Amino acid sequence: MLLGFYIIVGWQNPVSAQQFSGLIQVNIVHGGDHTPWLDKGTGILAYQDNAVHLQQGVLRVADRLSSSFSYDVSANLYQLGEQRLGISQATIHYKPLSHRQVRFKSRAGFFYPRLSLENVDLGWLSPYTYTQSAINSWVGEELRIAGIEGSLFSSGRSRRSPLTWEVTAGAFKGNDTLGTVLSWRGFAMHDRQSLHNDRVVFANYPTVVDPNGIFHPSYVEPFHELDSRVGYYLGAHLNYYHSSKVRYYFYDNQANPNVVNSQRLYAWRTKFHSLALSHDVTPNGRFIAQWLTGSSHMGQRFVYINFDAYYVMYSHKVGSHRFSARYDDFNVGEDDIFPDDPNNSDGQAVTFAWRYTIDKNWQVGLEQHFNRNSADIRSTLGEQQRQNQQQTLAVAQYRWR
Repeated sequence: MLLGFYIIVGWQNPVSAQQFSGLIQVNIVHGGDHTPWLDKGTGILAYQDNAVHLQQGVLRVADRLSSSFSYDVSANLYQLGEQRLGISQATIHYKPLSHRQVRFKSRAGFFYPRLSLENVDLGWLSPYTYTQSAINSWVGEELRIAGIEGSLFSSGRSRRSPLTWEVTAGAFKGNDTLGTVLSWRGFAMHDRQSLHNDRVVFANYPTVVDPNGIFHPSYVEPFHELDSRVGYYLGAHLNYYHSSKVRYYFYDNQANPNVVNSQRLYAWRTKFHSLALSHDVTPNGRFIAQWLTGSSHMGQRFVYINFDAYYVMYSHKVGSHRFSARYDDFNVGEDDIFPDDPNNSDGQAVTFAWRYTIDKNWQVGLEQHFNRNSADIRSTLGEQQRQNQQQTLAVAQYRWR
């Protein structure tokens, strides 16, 4: 419905010149022995079977409505997950023309805060690897803004300075359940984004679903508004020429952790700090890193977690080839009143990727991923707490602009 609305708006605009872009990714997977969380298992990767899959389908529609207003809508198609087709982002942008050194811009809709320097490609995908970092895998699962954002920014060129800066603030609703999956399953690693009205499943952990325990369903619908409170985030960007970037964000959904709806979905009070940076070491080599730390809780401290994760990545281009290597470390620690519902989890992962751009439309790639991870809650299902997982992907991508 949102996609249709924006297309109709564009068609009614006499200066409309809609831009359609998108991509299709198909993969061949060599998976592991652990059932993925997408199939209500405890594995943290997306695939298990050795087969061909539709990995990504993205359609983006954008248009300029006037000299100051534009819109941008992204729809995704997946083979995996509960909802296979839907909207992942839908935004109206306001950026008035101005010759001032300090300018204003804003946006409203359903979108991501710009805290990632990894997911900078079409449809909030990564141009570096196919399996995204643990941080941004979680952001894609549970975090989206239904609200407004305003920014003040100043281009270094306008001030004859090497530094470009921006400060931003957002207010939103509809992200009250953020923290659910992270608390019970822990971090995962994949590239699937939750869609508007989507449902994210996890294993049927007895301590979670038991009517005599927490009594929560083994899923979350991540974009619910439960308590009518307004959440907020603050951010700051600093660029040195085009070679170095730093982004800091503080996020707080301001949720009331004692509110629960008819589905028994709780509001989780979740807040975190995120610091991301990238630096072009050479004209063809880029270093990227991100650190995320925060907490989340629900009920009268029924579940309380602190979480911490980081990754470091180096990516290098040689002609039409891009080689990337990333190391991830992630941890969730509990401090709540229900020791029978264990929420501690941790892990480390390495990912190696090669992507070769054949022409403006076609790209192929290979990725090898290894991780070792532990989740105490697996013991409630009679499983080993520690898992070692690996995954090999061969990907063909067709892209149009």
